[in-house]
Amino acid sequence: MHNFMTQTLHIITGPTAVGKTEFALSYAEKHNAEIVSCDASLVYRGMDIGTAKPSPAELARVPHHLIDVNAVDQPYDIVAYVRDAEAAVAEIFARGKSVVVAGGSGFYLKSFFAPVIDIVVVSDAIRAQVAELYAADGLEGLVADLRQRSGEGLGNLDALNPRRVLRALERCIASGKSLPDLQAEFAARPEPYADCEKRYILLERDAENLRQRVTRRVDQMIQAGLIEEVECLRELGLENNSSAAAAIGYRETLSYLRGEIQRKALAPTIVQNTNHLVKKQGTWFRTQIRQPDELITF
Repeated sequence: MHNFMTQTLHIITGPTAVGKTEFALSYAEKHNAEIVSCDASLVYRGMDIGTAKPSPAELARVPHHLIDVNAVDQPYDIVAYVRDAEAAVAEIFARGKSVVVAGGSGFYLKSFFAPVIDIVVVSDAIRAQVAELYAADGLEGLVADLRQRSGEGLGNLDALNPRRVLRALERCIASGKSLPDLQAEFAARPEPYADCEKRYILLERDAENLRQRVTRRVDQMIQAGLIEEVECLRELGLENNSSAAAAIGYRETLSYLRGEIQRKALAPTIVQNTNHLVKKQGTWFRTQIRQPDELITF
């Protein structure tokens, strides 16, 4: 674990298309800071247009971290992000610079405020065992097995969510502990960056203004070569990486390239899915992250 002493993390977030990139750059320049990206898609090399990745000129203004660190066909997850972000923050502070965390990926963002990863190690054999049980007996079979292992109930588990139930059963088998015990252990884990002061800045725009910005951005992406970018990334194995292939802009373009949607439906579909994401982000910022220290409305 790194000891960050009483340094400040400046954490800047807001919904897609709100204007985080320019705001974060100006803010970092004023505060002698380097930027740690908090975006699940910017980690992938070659995913440039569809992610609105900062341009080479923008990247040259302020040093950036956790952008272009992963091949597009290789998975990258929250465990890797927490490890890499912690190392980047420590390096920046060691150079006597400030840290600006900027981005809108909810889970990655939450990792600066609360524990998000489990320390229970689940083997491939246990994963396979639980997957077989699910294939044979469905969700009911998983929940029944879990209830047997967790005599005192299932705590706050959403027992109707197959993915959550699968993960919960894997962790119970791997640890030999009941679900409420595991949940209590997780809740008692220390706050990340506990030695840092956190200045949390949330950017907002009027809903109609944001919708217009989303529509304009999607048109610009397609004009800038989004379809060609996705064709190139397919050659590099984009579809072997389910999380990268599911990113908004990429999944719709893949659908178009596979002949599942028409060309004229591409932009409206990306816009619709982006607006849906913006709504989800708003809920996440309100319910999963603490009140901002500063709310900036453009």
